[in-house]
Amino acid sequence: MKIKKSMSYRCFTVANTLFLLLVSFTMLYPMLYVLFASFSESNALLMHDGLLYWPVGANTEAYMKVFNNPMVWSGYRNTLFILIVGVSLNMVMTTIAAYVLSRKNLPGSMAMTAFIVITMYFSSGLIPNYLNVKGMGLDNTLWALIIPGAMSAYNMIMMRTFFAGIPDSLEESATLDGANHLVILLRIVLPLSGSVVAVMILYYAVSHWNSWFNAMIYLRDRTKFPLQLVLREILIQNDTSTMMENLSNLEQGSIAETIKYAIIVVSTAPILMVYPFLQKYFVKGVMIGAIKG
Repeated sequence: MKIKKSMSYRCFTVANTLFLLLVSFTMLYPMLYVLFASFSESNALLMHDGLLYWPVGANTEAYMKVFNNPMVWSGYRNTLFILIVGVSLNMVMTTIAAYVLSRKNLPGSMAMTAFIVITMYFSSGLIPNYLNVKGMGLDNTLWALIIPGAMSAYNMIMMRTFFAGIPDSLEESATLDGANHLVILLRIVLPLSGSVVAVMILYYAVSHWNSWFNAMIYLRDRTKFPLQLVLREILIQNDTSTMMENLSNLEQGSIAETIKYAIIVVSTAPILMVYPFLQKYFVKGVMIGAIKG
C-alpha cells in the first residue's frame, strides 16, 4: 500500500534537498577550484575574474614542473616511509595497550588508564620534547617523527572501549580450549574489531600524512623533508625556484600560481583516495566506540 505524501512534506523535502546541495557545493567548490586552477594556463588564470568552473586554457605545464622537482619525489619517499613504518608501530602499540587495559580482571587497570588519560591534558612542552629526542639520538632523522608519537592516548582509549564491548563468553570459551592472550587477541578480538582497526589506521595515517611541524623542528637535512614540509616551503615561503630554473622572470611570476595549485593536488590526492575504501568502517567504528563505555 502506497502512502500518499502531504504537500507540506513534499515542500520540506525539496527545500531540504536544495539546502543540502548548496551546502555540499560550498564545501566541494574550493577543492574543485584548486583542481581547475592547477590545470589552467598560468597567464589566463591570472587574468580570470570571478568563480572558476573549468580550467582556463587547459594544460599540464604546472604538473610537469612539479613532477620534475626532485624535492617532491624525495618528499613522497620520506612520507611513505613515515606512513608505513609509523602506522605499523602505532597499531602494534595501540592494540597491545588497548587489549591489556580492556581486561576486566587486570589489577590496577583503572589507575593505568587514568595515568594515560592525564597525558592528554598535560604535556612537557616543546623544549623538553626536543631535548628528549636529541638525547635519544633521533635528531635530524625520520625516526624523530615516528617513535615519540608511537601511541595516541585518545586512539588507545577508543580501541580499549571497543575491545571491552566484546562478549566475555568468547574469551572464556577460547581459554577453556587452551588459548593464551596472544591467540585470543589475534584470532578472536581483532577479527571482530575490523571497524575500529580501520578507524585507527585512518586516524594515524592522516596524522602522519599531514604532519609538518615536528619535521620542521627535528629535521635539517632537506633530503629528509616529508612531502608536507616541501609543500609548506612552496606555499608559505613562496619557494618555487627549483621548478622554474629555465624560465624568464615574467614566466616565473605567472606560472608560480598554477604550480602552487598543482602541488596541493599532488600532496592531497593520495590520502583523499583512501577515504572511500574506509568510509563504511569509519562511520561504524566511531559510532560503536562512542556508544559503549
